[in-house]
Amino acid sequence: MNAPFPIRTECPPGACTCRREELLADPNADLSVLRLTREEEKRLVARLESVTSLADLRHLGGRLQAQLGIVLTITPSAHGVRTLRGINIQLEDQPGLCRKTKQAIPAAIRRAMEATPEIAYALLDEQDLLGGS
Repeated sequence: MNAPFPIRTECPPGACTCRREELLADPNADLSVLRLTREEEKRLVARLESVTSLADLRHLGGRLQAQLGIVLTITPSAHGVRTLRGINIQLEDQPGLCRKTKQAIPAAIRRAMEATPEIAYALLDEQDLLGGS
């Protein structure tokens, strides 16, 4: 299948669980997630690492969903948050989303939160975990 835009090259056989072939075989499938080439992924990770506020992070999450169909969910753990590991950062599973991308995006967001702790504080305050009014 030929897409009207450059698509991500396939991973080596057996190295990924992205189900890219399944996505390409379906004539009615949304191929937008395949727009995230390796070069674009590097740009995205750099952009996520440079986030300075929760509003900016939410904006990027909305752009991910609108442009690539990637659903990003960031929530505090129900068991409490003592470190950044207590914040759940998940990408919804979908065909065409590479395993490495599913690891790189949350890692970049964690690095941004480490560099700018105000993002994590705002997220926790949004859930009223810091006792705000």
